[in-house]
Amino acid sequence: MADLSDFTSLHVGGPARNFVEVATEAEIIAALEAAGDSPVLIIGGGTNMLISDSGFAGTVIRISNNQVKEEVDACSGATLTIGAGENWDEFVKTTIARGFAGLETLSGIPGTVGAAPIQNIGAYGHEVSEFITRVRTYDRQLKSLKTFTNAECEFSYRNSHFKTHPGRYVVLDVAFQLRIGEMTLPITYSELATALGVAVGEKVSVKSCREKVLELRSRKGMLLSENDHDSWSAGSFFTNPIVSADVAAKLPLDAPRWPQADGRVKTSAAWLIEHSGVTKGQSIGGARISTKHVLALTNSGGAKASEIAALAKLAQEKVRATFDIALEPEVNLVGLNLQ
Repeated sequence: MADLSDFTSLHVGGPARNFVEVATEAEIIAALEAAGDSPVLIIGGGTNMLISDSGFAGTVIRISNNQVKEEVDACSGATLTIGAGENWDEFVKTTIARGFAGLETLSGIPGTVGAAPIQNIGAYGHEVSEFITRVRTYDRQLKSLKTFTNAECEFSYRNSHFKTHPGRYVVLDVAFQLRIGEMTLPITYSELATALGVAVGEKVSVKSCREKVLELRSRKGMLLSENDHDSWSAGSFFTNPIVSADVAAKLPLDAPRWPQADGRVKTSAAWLIEHSGVTKGQSIGGARISTKHVLALTNSGGAKASEIAALAKLAQEKVRATFDIALEPEVNLVGLNLQ
């Protein structure tokens, strides 16, 4: 049986009862049909999941299809259709090399194209939902192909229709609409603007934006590296909480606040964790809060999934006790819960 720790960025996870690697759409569908109604776990880059030490008692399908279809129109921009197994950052790099703009602030995010719409990945002021036109899937319940328009994906902050219907839809490919150009849209994220040496609202070259985003992510241990245990993580472990205006008003004055269209307020999970008494480098067994960024829970070497889960629970408890705010995991928990 395959040891799933070999296929996750956290380097933890027990054995899979069945393990299948697929490289074409036909192979994906065949593997899903062969699994029948038994549990299925899809792995692309294995970067946004924490799998239990007991593993997965079903079929694990590792997808590596990366077919690229391109349509370019000088007026409307470029439409790119990408296989679910394509490495996300390689795709972003390719779009920039071909003269397309839009995805540069999403540079360096680990994982695959197929995982991007499920999580509605985002960084530095943008989310992938801004660029997706459709998502083509296999519906395990109806045993048929199903294509979703952007609206049907029901995107929201780190969420989508696919995430709220776990196990039903398997992403086959994703279509993106990108601009043709060498300049970004106005930079809206203050940390990125400062790093670029520009004011919020100014534009910069797409290439310089990507370079700076990669630099910022590297400083935080958010670029995968076998030699850096701070990068042995699943990225940001928790989402930024969105709370009521009343709850936000009770936070300290220096707590980050981003007003939302519905009247609620988003705040920073990293700020809450750090100001609840959790520190960089704090550990339980082999599980460790990153020495670079408190939002990343890492494997310092030899960690168990149970230890990483215990460290996550500690962070949740500290934040709840200090601010009466519940942190929700951004990471996909397989065979584990934080209750």
